[in-house]
Amino acid sequence: MNSISNWIATVFRIGYLPLAPGTWGSLAAFLVWYFFMTDISPFLLIIFSVVVFFIGVITANGVIQTSGNSDPSEVVIDEVAGQWIALIALPHTLGYGIAAFGLFRILDIFKPPPIQQLERLPGGWGVMLDDVAAGIATSIVLNGFLLYL
Repeated sequence: MNSISNWIATVFRIGYLPLAPGTWGSLAAFLVWYFFMTDISPFLLIIFSVVVFFIGVITANGVIQTSGNSDPSEVVIDEVAGQWIALIALPHTLGYGIAAFGLFRILDIFKPPPIQQLERLPGGWGVMLDDVAAGIATSIVLNGFLLYL
């Protein structure tokens, strides 16, 4: 089970790419959304994000137990869930996708409050929930921007 958890939590080993594993994970999620989810409804993207979230909590716990690291950088399934949440209800364009990718990465890296507090939750919950919060914040900002265009 530990090797399966690792494989899933690192999103098919993308989390082992050099320099910025979280950015690679977010980029992979963005590319899947852009190229393969062209006609996805916001409701279905929410369902996918929730499923990935719970799989992420479970698999991140497996990696944490194996590695002994409370927030292993190779776990990037949290970026997949958070990035997809950031993209919910946005127009399916390259421009909005890049905006969501950029803002999500900024919020995920700098973790302003209350995102930072969520990271402190134990196990897979902390790994996943800070990225979910960054995704929600990104979605709110960009969808709010759309309302005032």
